[in-house]
Amino acid sequence: MAEGAVLEAVLERITFANEETGYTVARVDTGRGADLITVVGALLGAQPGESIRMRGRWGSHPQYGKQFHVDDYTTVLPATIQGIRRYLGSGLIKGIGPVLADRIVTHFGVDALDVIEQHPERLVEVPKLGPKRTKMIAAAWEEQKAIKEVMVFLQGVGVSTSLAVRIYKQYADRSIDVVREEPYRLATDVWGIGFRTADVIAKAVGIPHDSPQRIKAGLQFTLSEATGGGNCFLPENELIGDAIRILQVDAGLVIDCLAELVDEEGVVREIQPDGEAAVYLIPFHRAEISLATQLRRLLATDDDRLPAFASVDWTKALRWLGAELEGKQEAAVRLALTNKVAVLTGGPGCGKSFTVRSIVRLALAKGAKVVLAAPTGRAAKRLAELTGHAASTVHRLLELKPGGDAAYDRDRPLDADLVVVDEASMLDLLLANKLVKAVPPGAHLLLVGDVDQLPSVGAGEVLRDVLATGSPVPNVRLTHVFRQAQQSGVVTNAHRINAGEPPVVQGLADFFLFPVEDAEEAAEVTVDVVARRIPRKFGLDPRKDVQVLAPMHRGAAGAGGLNAVLQEALTPAREGLPERRFGGRVFRVGDKVTQIRNNYDKGANGVFNGTLGVVTGIDSVEQRVTVRTDEDEDVDYEFGELDELTHAYAMTIHRSQGSEYPCVVIPITTSAWMMLQRNLLYTAVTRAKKLVVLVGSRKAIGQAVRTVGAGRRHTALDHRLTGTL
Repeated sequence: MAEGAVLEAVLERITFANEETGYTVARVDTGRGADLITVVGALLGAQPGESIRMRGRWGSHPQYGKQFHVDDYTTVLPATIQGIRRYLGSGLIKGIGPVLADRIVTHFGVDALDVIEQHPERLVEVPKLGPKRTKMIAAAWEEQKAIKEVMVFLQGVGVSTSLAVRIYKQYADRSIDVVREEPYRLATDVWGIGFRTADVIAKAVGIPHDSPQRIKAGLQFTLSEATGGGNCFLPENELIGDAIRILQVDAGLVIDCLAELVDEEGVVREIQPDGEAAVYLIPFHRAEISLATQLRRLLATDDDRLPAFASVDWTKALRWLGAELEGKQEAAVRLALTNKVAVLTGGPGCGKSFTVRSIVRLALAKGAKVVLAAPTGRAAKRLAELTGHAASTVHRLLELKPGGDAAYDRDRPLDADLVVVDEASMLDLLLANKLVKAVPPGAHLLLVGDVDQLPSVGAGEVLRDVLATGSPVPNVRLTHVFRQAQQSGVVTNAHRINAGEPPVVQGLADFFLFPVEDAEEAAEVTVDVVARRIPRKFGLDPRKDVQVLAPMHRGAAGAGGLNAVLQEALTPAREGLPERRFGGRVFRVGDKVTQIRNNYDKGANGVFNGTLGVVTGIDSVEQRVTVRTDEDEDVDYEFGELDELTHAYAMTIHRSQGSEYPCVVIPITTSAWMMLQRNLLYTAVTRAKKLVVLVGSRKAIGQAVRTVGAGRRHTALDHRLTGTL
């Protein structure tokens, strides 16, 4: 094996890339007329069409033959007309595609790249190329150059191209200075860079292991991880223990730096009713106090924007609805229309939907201004269909703006007499606080949801805390399962699971089990069930009507692995159709995708974690992917932003909250043992309207049904509502 060899070639295509490690497998063309050569190694950031100079060594793979192992590479500009044409036409420079590249090279020949760099104003000489496009190309070229400089600096510390682009967009000319002097700022300022990545960079630029800058950043990271896991705070001792484990420094240093952080108001330390100290990140502490204060304010006001219901003839009003309500449904209708804040909860088939429709009809009949909302686009559509009244997502209702501020708040409240929020179990602390602040004094707020489902993806357990013993917020829990719903295996089994009984999996027309023990076999059976068996037997569309819900992301039967095999089965690569590779994923037109972060800058009012959509276009010239969301909005993603999206043929059960699908397929094996809990399986089953298919083992199902849960999240909203804090 020869050491220190150099290979110059044009990168033709990337066949595999791991965004985390940088390991890439690609095919390159040396331009000597021979077959394409396989290169493997540290190529993250190189793009098809680029001419690259690679340093490394030749080797041979027993299966794939001769390969070049890359240690590092640099990008070089092509020198031949053919090379320049391919380079410009590869989509690397925003605004230039193959047709325009051909025109530019035909006009300027080998001087084309020099003209773009030194005299971009001359591009108007090219036929059909106006000043607007000329300006855009010149700007894209300059940005590409600047990003390359940042990338060269960051390459040595293992930062991927997409993150280098983000760093550049955040700090522009200050990028290298910030990275050198304040690397931990990256974890706060740049999405996609967490503490661990910032820590690697900090070490490379010489920040000491025991630096207070590092320890304070580590404490804030530990709290941030806790909020990502649903907690609003961490007990002080737990925070210190977790931080010591992450930072690998002495306890004394962590305790001293935590005290400094409290003094600097970087975090809040508060004594809880049990005497323990809780440590909060500031936004979560403020939101918890604010939400409790606003709810108590709404409850205490003497104003009433639904005064007619204080003296209504309820017998007459309920008769006017034309359908008989069960006792608790009737109580819920009265409660919602006579109390300023109320909660309606209950499982599937218990009549929550009919109750909500009755409340809305009565309010509208009295001329009330009714506003309906839900946390997700799908839930909002379902609420609108159910009531016959317009509904929107909470984000759209509040008109959230870049940065996360809402157009509607306490100073500019919503014009509403009754606000109904469905799927309230999904409301996290921050969103619930924004929503309740926007409810005007005297208006009625009704939260509707199933408290037995999983809590919100974001921090908090708002619905559960509002329903806690001693809470001033009144509630009705519907428990009667109606006869029609009793005929549904989906509804019956949901209630069995919630009661700690195993589901019935034989003799039902809408609930099935494919018994499989092994995770790999479960993955194969899941694909077969989704792509072939369900469409053949029930006529359902495998992409639109069927959703795979997995207990976890990792593993053969996890959402990540299943997405790859389901994509190949349902949206395979086809000749002539564009696709875009990003890291280890390939995006194709027709792909089912989901947003994995809150981005307030996208769309009309932001695009939020959990938003679903379908890829409808890939433009290699403008370097963007277009997604049609489940709110019927077209949202563009630049190629560098594709790590905000992941495929959604399969998703974790947590991510499915608030959505409903005709059919749900749940792979459930003992490989997900630690995740198997009752509310997880219950949530998955209740996402289905018509059909549930379990693929897995009875042992795993039994474990899920028996396991009540891992305890409460760290929240204090219940104490603030009851006045004990």
